[in-house]
Amino acid sequence: MTLAVDDFTQGGAHTATPATAAAAASAIPRYYGETLLALARERRNIVCLSADLTASTETDLFRDTFPERFINPGIAEANMVGLAGGLARSGLQAWVHTFCVFATRRPFDQIAMQVAYPRTDVKIVGFLPGLSTILGVSHQAIDDIALMRALPNMTVIEPSGPAQVPAAVRAAADHKGPVYLRMLRAPAALPAGTPWEPLELGRIQPLEGIEEGVGVGVGKGGDALLIASGLMVEPARAAARALRAQGIAVAVANAHTLKPFDEAFVQAQSRRHGLIVTVENHSIVGGLGSAVAEVLAEAGSGTRLLRLGVRDSFAQGASMPYLFERHGLTAAGIADAVRAVLKDAR
Repeated sequence: MTLAVDDFTQGGAHTATPATAAAAASAIPRYYGETLLALARERRNIVCLSADLTASTETDLFRDTFPERFINPGIAEANMVGLAGGLARSGLQAWVHTFCVFATRRPFDQIAMQVAYPRTDVKIVGFLPGLSTILGVSHQAIDDIALMRALPNMTVIEPSGPAQVPAAVRAAADHKGPVYLRMLRAPAALPAGTPWEPLELGRIQPLEGIEEGVGVGVGKGGDALLIASGLMVEPARAAARALRAQGIAVAVANAHTLKPFDEAFVQAQSRRHGLIVTVENHSIVGGLGSAVAEVLAEAGSGTRLLRLGVRDSFAQGASMPYLFERHGLTAAGIADAVRAVLKDAR
């Protein structure tokens, strides 16, 4: 009898010695923490709360610079959200921080009653989105977007990567009312010369059209449109390049705002593409795929939809590369899924 064992660690690729890890981490810019600190220098009504995860959420920068405006309620997320609601009612803009799953699922009632319902100016910032952690089901936020989308008055933002984080933070700060901001800390510094990505709240961002240099908004349409969010934007772009190399006309867009959702964009593109594919680091239930499906259904569109993400299941404790491959969320997995649907349609 042979026992098959999955290598969850990708040959140990996710591990490092403490000294090596510490040295590497110190060389990585903290794009979120630096942007929040810059905003706090400009706007004295900003206060920061962290559920005992200051380093992991880059809020130690804020704590060390403005200790009088920083609160650590401890590992008590529901209390933290309630406190933030009270601070916001006092005229402050409260930013709360923890991991995505603890920022949404655990204090959901407090978010609904003390943030969303009274429309308080609270920004809920979650780290470790979706399958980006080895810590297993207890830490994998595969339902957080679904929870936050369901709340009236809530705005939901997920930047595509470090280059879009500063714009996302400023967009959240400029919006008067509740915001859920979902992101992963940068694993490395951006390459020199990388431009900062803009973010217009409530608009899907066209990235690549059917032809080189042609934006999705002005292209002639084609075989498929990939609408991706967060960590899935870069794999979607890589998949599109591979498909275009095979003669398949594929466009790509970044859905950085999950709520309010850009319905007009989806409706317009559904008339110009035979297939729309959503790609998300989240359950396909209640997230980006559901948002697009709702638009297509209500518009009576006949455009085919393929939802890629975590299917209706829990994941497991494993490295992020392993999990993305297992759930078909790599460039190769996305390209294979698109090819299979197009082949079936023909």
